[in-house]
Amino acid sequence: MPRFYCPVPLTLGTELELPPAAARHVQVLRLQPGGVITLFNGEGGEYSATILRMGRSDVAVRVDHHAPVEREAGRRVHLAMGMPANDRMDWLVEKAAELGVTSVQPLHTAHSVLRLAGERATKKQAHWQSVAVAACEQCGGNRVPAVMPVRDLAACLPASADVAALRCVLSLAPGTRPLTEVLGDAPVDAGVLFLSGPEGGLSASEDAQARAAGFVPVTLGPRVLRAETAALAALVLALSAG
Repeated sequence: MPRFYCPVPLTLGTELELPPAAARHVQVLRLQPGGVITLFNGEGGEYSATILRMGRSDVAVRVDHHAPVEREAGRRVHLAMGMPANDRMDWLVEKAAELGVTSVQPLHTAHSVLRLAGERATKKQAHWQSVAVAACEQCGGNRVPAVMPVRDLAACLPASADVAALRCVLSLAPGTRPLTEVLGDAPVDAGVLFLSGPEGGLSASEDAQARAAGFVPVTLGPRVLRAETAALAALVLALSAG
């Protein structure tokens, strides 16, 4: 059954017009009145709805049933990521959303190739949020991860303690602990924040700043992974442990 993100209050028995993005998607799929679709608004569970009317650019539905199904991991996992270049950030956001990440914080770091500011940064954030929505529509997730505004790493570190109880920095420097070991010592209900660098990783100074801010330096093993591979590998380990 086709699934659509509908970020409005959903009440059983009510009739409503789908938001523009969902309506366009229904139109593209050439669905017809009488057809049944699935809606979710990110507030828990999902709803079945019947298409009542198809206009030129609008779609009206009736909300019929709520299923309190959740497909989220037991652990809330956040990713703060030095933005990789080109379309790799799109791919990373998509896969992180499929895996069940709670939020993604795009970062400017010393080795970042991609630099965003002003209107361009706002448009990129909106684009990445739409990528996350599409991933949840496809994979069955009912909680859409938040893609945060682009920030500099130095501005992000002081507030990181408010995001998660356990904060880890993926590090190539000496003195790291295996991520699996660190996760094994943490309660399952403890949220996790991963800090990971772009191509070239974090600089030595940034790594030191993260440690000073309370991040635990962790390693994924002896191999040097691409930026997006390392971030997703850490998410998989954390989410599977939860």
